Amino acid sequence: MSAPLHAWPVLVHEDLAPMVAYVNRLVQIAGKYTLDEPFEVGWGNIVLDVTPRGLRTPTLRQQDVTFTVHHRLLDGDVVVETDRGSRTLPMSDGSLASFYASFCGAAGELGLRRPRTSLICEIPGAPPNFGDDQVERHWDHRAARLMWTALNLAADGLEEWQAPYLGHRPRVGVMWGGFDLSATRYRAQPTVPPAHGPAFQQNAQTEAYVSVGFSFGGPEAQDLGMYAYIWPQPDGLENRSWGVDGATWHPDAGLVLLPWDALRQTPDPHRAIVAFGDAVYDAAVATAGWPSDLIGARCDGWYMSRTPPALAHAHYHH
Repeated sequence: MSAPLHAWPVLVHEDLAPMVAYVNRLVQIAGKYTLDEPFEVGWGNIVLDVTPRGLRTPTLRQQDVTFTVHHRLLDGDVVVETDRGSRTLPMSDGSLASFYASFCGAAGELGLRRPRTSLICEIPGAPPNFGDDQVERHWDHRAARLMWTALNLAADGLEEWQAPYLGHRPRVGVMWGGFDLSATRYRAQPTVPPAHGPAFQQNAQTEAYVSVGFSFGGPEAQDLGMYAYIWPQPDGLENRSWGVDGATWHPDAGLVLLPWDALRQTPDPHRAIVAFGDAVYDAAVATAGWPSDLIGARCDGWYMSRTPPALAHAHYHH
């Protein structure tokens, strides 16, 4: 059955941009704690989960405190939850500097040290540090719900696309620096990253990968929707079919883009995300020598729970 169109809302970049900029800054504060975690190839250790209410860090362990930080977009607050108790901070009107001070105070009350750095990352034109961002911002509940809805719908499709991959695949979730939702597949093939980028970017490109994701778009908003790319970028991506009407290759950006408006008007946007991801992986197989046998069964857990191993194995390699 096709998904109802109203479930996939209209997204207008100009309407969402102020809140996207605000939330991108907010999630970086608690996001810094994920840098304490063991590095996972492609920065899988920093991913924020898309939850029923917003975005949450993984469960983190800092000396003798176990905690998570939940940015509840639908409630307009941040919940710091630990084994010692919890604190709820409103994400209301105000500056990032003011919120950062409140966050550090609440963390201290719960036995947490403040994040080890206050640098604002990957946001062009932003002040250097959280404490320097004195811009008064407005919390827009309608925009926050639209943001969560888009992330939730996109994550649902990306998780289904990602499930059968047999190689290394970090959790599907939001990268708090660039604030994009990503699903990434690795093939354990070392590559040579660009020499002049920042260290974090170079360390994101030490292995070959295919990335499919969702972005709220940059200043020109042409990339509001699904994106994909293959690293290192192979030749031969021109004139390929990308599985969904409206998906096109943009050579200047090195991206395949599927605009949100085109996606939401397909008969079944959820299936379209899976088809889009499959087409990108097929391109990696055809143009970059990626293995075709790293894809397992695409079926639900009930099928696997009731199917004898021999039959399941046959389905696996069908």
